[in-house]
Amino acid sequence: MLTILLLTVSNVFMTIAWYGHLKYKHSHLFKAILISWLIAFVEYCFQVPANRIGHYQFSAAQLKTIQEVITLIVFSVFSVVYLKEDLRWNYLVGFFLMIVAVFIIFKKW
Repeated sequence: MLTILLLTVSNVFMTIAWYGHLKYKHSHLFKAILISWLIAFVEYCFQVPANRIGHYQFSAAQLKTIQEVITLIVFSVFSVVYLKEDLRWNYLVGFFLMIVAVFIIFKKW
């Protein structure tokens, strides 16, 4: 559970670093890059321990899959709440297909 928590916190910072500046398109690009890089540093402070701890329980492919699902959830909330963008039906279908991928990856074959 610690891995999931750390990955979630990491993804919140990652999403802010990558997409938070989109509301401030009038600011200088260099400033956006610098601030995003500083936020991404905090993201790495959670991501690296999450992967290190998680690798005792999960394979690298499973960790990446977990991270991608968390990213989709965090990004969906961020885009609707912060960027005020619609969550369209085709996005939800794509997310559902990602859940199918999770099942395939975690299934013991």
